[in-house]
Amino acid sequence: MWVLIEEEVALREGLLEVAKLMAVSAKTAPKAKGIDNIIIKIIDKPEELERLASKMEELSKKYGKFFLRDADNIRNSSVVVLIGCKYIEMKLINPEKYKVHVDIVCSLLNLGIAIGSAVKTASIHNVDNRIMYSAGLAAQELGLIDADVVMAIPLSATGKNIYFDRKPKK
Repeated sequence: MWVLIEEEVALREGLLEVAKLMAVSAKTAPKAKGIDNIIIKIIDKPEELERLASKMEELSKKYGKFFLRDADNIRNSSVVVLIGCKYIEMKLINPEKYKVHVDIVCSLLNLGIAIGSAVKTASIHNVDNRIMYSAGLAAQELGLIDADVVMAIPLSATGKNIYFDRKPKK
């Protein structure tokens, strides 16, 4: 028996599967000293996406109009992948030699590599995406993820990339 799957259902389910594969890519990405400090969550419920977008609008008063523009992108996305990191303590032989806080640098390097691995996976599957600090901060403020730094990666599958040619809200 043949099953007919409507386009909207196929796209939504496909985006959720890609989000899960992105989580695998982020988790298995190389880490400094092999220490896993990466935390991943996936938002796929429309009411949670709306809650995130509303928080971004609230934060725009404090951090700027780009939060408003990004909130529209979140509303028009089907899934958002949150990738964050916890700061890790690095034991160094000669820490007084370094001018930067190595714990934070290594933690953020892990986060960057995890995010790069995740968006590579989205790209392989032709899924439009954008890395957003604004949505990551809003997710932290809402308590959606327990991490020291968070980035959000909204996903979309439409005829035109909704994250391209973005205009700031007036």
